[in-house]
Parts: sequence; structure tokens; C-alpha cells
Amino acid sequence: MRKTSMMAGLVAAGVSVAGPAFAVDATQVSRKLSYNEEGVQGGLDVGIGLGGFTGDLGDETGVGGLFNITANAQPYQYIGVEVGYEGQNIPIDDARVLGGNHIWRNNGTLLGKLGPIVDKKWHPFVGVGLGLSYLHASSGSQDVYNNDWQTELPLAAGIEYRMGHLSAGVRATYRLVGGEELVEVPGTNDDAKGSLFNGNITVGGRF
Repeated sequence: MRKTSMMAGLVAAGVSVAGPAFAVDATQVSRKLSYNEEGVQGGLDVGIGLGGFTGDLGDETGVGGLFNITANAQPYQYIGVEVGYEGQNIPIDDARVLGGNHIWRNNGTLLGKLGPIVDKKWHPFVGVGLGLSYLHASSGSQDVYNNDWQTELPLAAGIEYRMGHLSAGVRATYRLVGGEELVEVPGTNDDAKGSLFNGNITVGGRF
């Protein structure tokens, strides 16, 4: 009982000492996350890159080029948001399909970004969002591949460098994919599953 009382006393003392420090930290965090209408920045980026499916889907497809165009805003010091379109041409590498066929991926994504702007130039960030893609298989593959809607949960990480009103960056995005009915695993009636991993570089402007 005495030991329990002593521990309770130490905890209470620790809370009383740490309380002001936590209050200061909370105030600073609140200030950093407060909306600042005068400081809102908007921008537009274009990008190119490479990527493809993982898992069973990756076994039957290859790495394909992509391009994207993204509108973004930074309404808070640490928090940004972007919405964009991404098009990607993913080659089919499947013995059941003649060579030269591909899947065209049309995607729209809304992404929230978290990260500081360091020295008014560097902007490292991580992001999470929601996306929806329409996968269109080329006509020569449609005995095996289907056109399909695909939901996506993108997880992104990257860094941007700002030069005045110009910006350049690199990022990697891993997308958890749902609702795959694109193709069946060879020799089975099971839908092929997988995720999507892309990397790209961007250039754009801030205003």
C-alpha cells in the first residue's frame, strides 16, 4: 500500500511539473496548425514517373510510365492538400495474351499532406488520401483482361524544393488497391490481387 501511494505521489508530481511544458507545446502546435488565410499558397504541378502493380497483378504485368497534373494548396503551415489526375500505361506480360497489349489507368486522387517547410525552400512530407481509377485493357487482351474500377488508398512520401515561385520534387506512392476484378490468376478462378507502387518527379509553380 505504501509503495502504491509513493508511486501515485511521483506520478502526480510529474504531471504537475510537466503540465506547463505540455501546455506550451500544445499552444505551439495549435499555432502551427491554425488556419492562416493570408499565408495560403496554391500551386500546380506536372509530373512523370514509372511504376506498376505488386503481388499477383505484378506477376502478369510490367512497369509502365505515368504522367500527372495536380492542383495543391497549403492552408496551414504543416498541412497541405492536393487533388489531381494521373494517367499510366501498364504493359501486360502474360503468356495468355499476345505481346504489345497494355492497361491504361485513369486515376483521380485527393491527398492530404503533412510536413514542415524548412528555410522557406525544403518541404519534406508524408501523405494519405483516397483515389479511384478506371482500368481499360487494350482490345487484344480483353478475352483475358476486363475493364475495371479500382479504389485506392495512396500512402505517399517525398520532398519538394522551392525556388521563388517555382517548385521541383520527387515522391514515392504506395497504393493499397481494392475491388480488383481485372484478371484471374492463371489456372484458377481467383481474382489476381496486388497493390500499386509508383515513383515520379514533379515540376510546378506556387502563387
